[in-house]
Amino acid sequence: QVQLVESGGGLVQAGDSLRLSCAASGSIFRINAMGWYRQAPGEQRELVAAVASSGKPTYADSVEGRFTISRDNAKNTVYLQMNSLKPEDTAVYYCNVQHQASFFTPNVNYWGQGTQVTVSS
Repeated sequence: QVQLVESGGGLVQAGDSLRLSCAASGSIFRINAMGWYRQAPGEQRELVAAVASSGKPTYADSVEGRFTISRDNAKNTVYLQMNSLKPEDTAVYYCNVQHQASFFTPNVNYWGQGTQVTVSS
């Protein structure tokens, strides 16, 4: 089992910055992709950014150029630096990790508990 603990959400004004962190712990064998999703009220959960085990990032069009995802493999931690925040970025942000329990088993998705990000205009 893998546990994810998120931190860094909060209430900010438009144009401000926030940094989210998500640390994985437990019986970790191999973490593959790590990412951040968000869900606004009445909306579906959507991918914000992901980073492969190689370090290659992927971003949603809506955050490209404003958000930066990174990972520290030694700490099993993924970060999301959010700059130039907009009111439409308001949502609950969820960390996602793809974990392999061994070389012979498929990825299993794990989710964090979510952290609220609110951007006021």
